[in-house]
Amino acid sequence: MTQEMGEDMADGTGDGTVAAAYGSWPSPVDAALAAAHGGGPQWVGFVGDEVWWTEPRPAEGGRRALVRRTADGTERSVLPAPWNVRSRVIEYGGRPWAGVVRGGVPLIVFTDFADQRLYRYEPGGEPRPLTPVSAVGGGLRWAEPRVDLVRGEVWCVLEEFTGPGAGDVRRVLAAVPLDGSAAGDRSAVRELTEERHRFVTGPRLSPDGRRAAWLGWDHPRMPWDGTELLVGEVGDDGRLHTVHTVAGGPQESVAQVEWSRDGRLLYASDRGGWWNLYRDGTPLCRREEEFAGPLWMLGLSWFAPLDNGLLAVVHGKGAAALGILDPETGEVVDAAGPWTEFGSTLSAHGDRVVAVGAGPRTAPEVVELDARSGRARAVGALHHDPVDPAYYPEPHSRTFTGPGGREVHAHVYPPHHPARTGPAGELPPYVVRAHGGPTSRVPQVLDLEIAYFTSRGIGVVEVNYGGSTGYGRAYRERLREQWGVVDVEDCAAVARALAEEGTADPDRLAVRGGSAGGWTTAASLTGTDVYACGTIIYPVLDLTTWGPGETHDFESRYLDSLIGPRDEVADRYAERSPTAHADRLSVPFVMLQGLDDVICPPAQSERFLAAVEGRGVPHAYLTFEGEGHGFRRSDTMVRALEAELSLYAQVFGLDVPGLPKLELRP
Repeated sequence: MTQEMGEDMADGTGDGTVAAAYGSWPSPVDAALAAAHGGGPQWVGFVGDEVWWTEPRPAEGGRRALVRRTADGTERSVLPAPWNVRSRVIEYGGRPWAGVVRGGVPLIVFTDFADQRLYRYEPGGEPRPLTPVSAVGGGLRWAEPRVDLVRGEVWCVLEEFTGPGAGDVRRVLAAVPLDGSAAGDRSAVRELTEERHRFVTGPRLSPDGRRAAWLGWDHPRMPWDGTELLVGEVGDDGRLHTVHTVAGGPQESVAQVEWSRDGRLLYASDRGGWWNLYRDGTPLCRREEEFAGPLWMLGLSWFAPLDNGLLAVVHGKGAAALGILDPETGEVVDAAGPWTEFGSTLSAHGDRVVAVGAGPRTAPEVVELDARSGRARAVGALHHDPVDPAYYPEPHSRTFTGPGGREVHAHVYPPHHPARTGPAGELPPYVVRAHGGPTSRVPQVLDLEIAYFTSRGIGVVEVNYGGSTGYGRAYRERLREQWGVVDVEDCAAVARALAEEGTADPDRLAVRGGSAGGWTTAASLTGTDVYACGTIIYPVLDLTTWGPGETHDFESRYLDSLIGPRDEVADRYAERSPTAHADRLSVPFVMLQGLDDVICPPAQSERFLAAVEGRGVPHAYLTFEGEGHGFRRSDTMVRALEAELSLYAQVFGLDVPGLPKLELRP
């Protein structure tokens, strides 16, 4: 053996890759690149024959731009910065825009985030306000606008604050004049119904204009627990009369309602244990699959009727495909292409369907499906590889075994680099990511935040713990009164399994999450000995205060189902709270918090930090002005991502060249 051969054997593997310590691999995916490609298109729709949507602009203050694709394929932002097309109804928002063509010219109605007023816009002109400003509490907010040219109105959801508190609020269906007469006069806004439910979705008019359908629900239910499908008659006065409940109830979640072209009522209900589709109460395609999902924002859509009677659908168990359903036979034909996941935004026009699709090697893009030919193609927000795809992670969807033999679904992203591999005998560090919600799900799609870690030699696993959506109501309800137990156990079970099978280093495991995932992270750090560190992002930490008075109205009674009725199990609220068990925390952590967060306010983080203070646990607390619940600005996302990596580098003993060091203090 020559000396050169010996050096090659020591530094390489013989297949062109070089052995190097996990976490030290050079990567073209830096934090700025990951931040620039965070998020994707949303709220797709047609304006005449054109496709429009919103998409994020992290470099422009985190605003959401309204984008138009004209008939010649040109794609451009419609409104310049700082216009931000985003609603704050129920804080998470709802569909913020609608458009029609009048006289050959698009007429657009949208909500601007800054003042939450509805505006009217026609290309070539300036946006004109349609609604007034209110100085009471959170003011007036609007979602799910639908333009009615016949009446000269916009029908939508009105959220009106009646006092200074988060719970001083009412929501009704309303009609706003298109002529601008309500811009300074609240009394010019017509309310379409009496105040019947605490929460409502936007009205859907039947094809003949004589009926309207919408959803409603009340505290303490969340929309995935139980909603009512309501139908009312449109009277000569333009109001909705003889309102009655058609479907739904305390134990049945109706997630979406539409009308077929021949005037029959279509809706998605989980009365059979899965969100399946019904037409006038008759199931159309009974399957153990989801044809809808959790209604976190008003106006989410998973199906759309076509003129020929077929239905465009987003459906699946776990992963969600785009397909065409024949309601007469129950047959579904899925679109072909690189997209393995489709989001909860869908629209149809004639035989054309638009949705947002993504895949493990394709970022979210606007996809158009021709229902006649079955051909699908990307038409907007087109994916372009910002780096060599050889640096993208190569994920695997797996099912692990949790306590009691229960299934736990997860996506595993091993360390991956085209020219590096780990040293013989060394196992890689892994980050366990707990998603937010918790009634939600994480899809398996290209995410450059994940690539930021995997391309450096750090594995990532995203856990769809018990309580996640996409796997039926029974899986979703595993978290009922078990938040802080089942989610923590399932994440730990996945982490331990990866360590036991030799995939991950048992001494170099981290946990991270935001919002409800921040809760799971903190509960995992204070309740298990699995992890060496953690990243806690805009979290819930103290259940004794989080609820009415310290969070927004939408989730103020969420804990009734996640923990139990407060007046019946008050002790459980303290027992589960990570803040009450800060004395058990012994590993380093970083906490990231937006100072404008009204959902998980800074007070939650500050109480936890006060309980940790003086205990000698290395930690850092980074706050960001102008950020709410979910980071949207590029500079924030860069700082947060680099801080997270710096934590892992220090705890796991990684050499990451050029990484700003996060100062951890005891």
